[in-house]
Amino acid sequence: MMAVSFQSWRRGAARFLARLSRETAGNVIIIVAASLFPLLALVGSGIDMGRGYLAETRLQQACDAGVLAARKRLGTAAAVSTTIPSSAADTGQRFFNLNFRNRSYGSNTRSFSMRLNEDYSVSGTATADIETTVMAVFGFESIPVSVACQAQINMGNMDVMMVLDTTGSMSWTNPGDSQTRIQALRATVKSFYAQMEASKTPGSRIRYGFVPYSTNVNVGHLLQDDWLVDEWNYNYRLPRSAGGTTTRPIYETRYTYISGTFTNTSSYVASSCPASTQAREVLSETVDADGWTVQQIKETGTRYNCSQIDANTYTVSGTTYNDHRFAWASRQTGMETVDNFEWRYASMPVDLDFLESSNSTTVPMGGTPLAPTDVTVSYRGCIEERSTYEINNYGNVDLGRALDLDIDRVPDRNNPDTQWRPMLNELSYLREVRTNGQGMFTPGPVRSPLEFVNSWWWGYGACPQPAQKLQVMTAAQIATYVDNLVPQGSTYHDIGMIWGGRLLSATGLFAAENADVGNVPTTRHMIFLTDGETAPLDISYGSYGIEPLDRRRWRPTSSMSLTQTVEARFSFACEEVKRRNIQVWVVSFGTSANAIMQNCAGSGHYFVAANAAELQNTFSEIARRMAALRITR
Repeated sequence: MMAVSFQSWRRGAARFLARLSRETAGNVIIIVAASLFPLLALVGSGIDMGRGYLAETRLQQACDAGVLAARKRLGTAAAVSTTIPSSAADTGQRFFNLNFRNRSYGSNTRSFSMRLNEDYSVSGTATADIETTVMAVFGFESIPVSVACQAQINMGNMDVMMVLDTTGSMSWTNPGDSQTRIQALRATVKSFYAQMEASKTPGSRIRYGFVPYSTNVNVGHLLQDDWLVDEWNYNYRLPRSAGGTTTRPIYETRYTYISGTFTNTSSYVASSCPASTQAREVLSETVDADGWTVQQIKETGTRYNCSQIDANTYTVSGTTYNDHRFAWASRQTGMETVDNFEWRYASMPVDLDFLESSNSTTVPMGGTPLAPTDVTVSYRGCIEERSTYEINNYGNVDLGRALDLDIDRVPDRNNPDTQWRPMLNELSYLREVRTNGQGMFTPGPVRSPLEFVNSWWWGYGACPQPAQKLQVMTAAQIATYVDNLVPQGSTYHDIGMIWGGRLLSATGLFAAENADVGNVPTTRHMIFLTDGETAPLDISYGSYGIEPLDRRRWRPTSSMSLTQTVEARFSFACEEVKRRNIQVWVVSFGTSANAIMQNCAGSGHYFVAANAAELQNTFSEIARRMAALRITR
């Protein structure tokens, strides 16, 4: 091995430095030294700018997550708010923090703010200062990063059909509320409309339709003329000779006011019929020279007249007498011999040609059999359903026979089974149920001088407000419609579901009107609201006639009760509606959960609202779930 002394290394080094000092081809050390700092700045800026870019990307993602979460939490309720509520703001801040944690990418002074815009979108701004590593040597200690974001809930083309229970119990008030159920419903629908319209995508279309239901539905004005039968059988009465004669006196009478007052009271809805306090006292009785028997009578108190809407609801009116005094005179003017007559109660045909020019006709079924008077019979728009049969197996329904459950079938003008029948409310006598509650249902004809119950006159033939087809509506139109909803009638859920489906279906009666617009698909929703359990009455005149008499889908000897029959048909109709790609939402309002309704709606689409506030929240939640949430910036 060769050894080298330290002196020889020094002499060699000195010679090398001398040669280097005389070299003119390039001062390498000076160049390298001069280039070191710019090169370090270039590399350092690349490193720190890369970190800043990564931080900006992550900050943008966090900003988007924050406004999306806040907008989703706010839902369509933004339409009735001017600021972001604290609950929504907290949610947005939490999602921002989860996606961009403190000190991420060496950040400090992180911030995130949101605001609610006029179009109900939520805008956000996020900022952070990203600490540098290499560039700090050159005096650049941080890189400011700022991003903007915006989220919006949008509604595309949509059809919304609201099937609303307007039975008598909707006039009740839920515990803790200061308004009736129907008042709460009116306010909720108006708010729902505002939320939906505020979330609508520019250029899109949202249409609204309504089917109020109780004992029946009012859809006659929506039907073409040849969708109705030309003749139908109704349960009414006509006078018929009973044979023999009767001799009776003839009287004339007159009334003379003396003093006091009597005033008709305004009608109102109550859960019971108040007892009348009217008292009538005969002050004197005389017979004058002309043979007039004259009584002077005094009346005090109130006489109430009650019309029963359903089992627990009455419309009450009355007359109050304040020392009302009058003279009542009568005298016999002769005798007359008349033939004996009685009523013939039966299911009898009525020619419906009168509907071509008028909504009413007259039938001689008032007064007495001996002296009948004409009664005006009116068509108010409610219908009797088309042909059906008593179903025992709802897993195998023959829609060729159960035409009432065929949502899409268009009537054939040459086949009355496929057509609907106008409901003539006055033609609804319950043979042989007497006005004292005695008697039984008799399907066949009955001849009798007795008075039998008339469903309509006794308040058991309710016909709700006319339904409305799908259409674009203004806030004023929505308000006018719901403000006219009147609680009356009993709870028949099936007829509401059937007709809600018919008016919403894109493949049925109104296929041309309900088709998609252009190439833009339409989502279809039904909101079905009820405040009670199924509650049909056998004495009601409804969409299947008078059930114990007409026996179209049920009879008193059926294996299922009338309630079970209505519920089974409701469930079948609900499935038929959903098969048409219609989303069904069901709300039970002021009542407990209902398994039939829950099964209809399915998971996540059934709600129970105990009071007005919960009803508002429920409709807001439904609107939110209908919407599409997206980032717009």
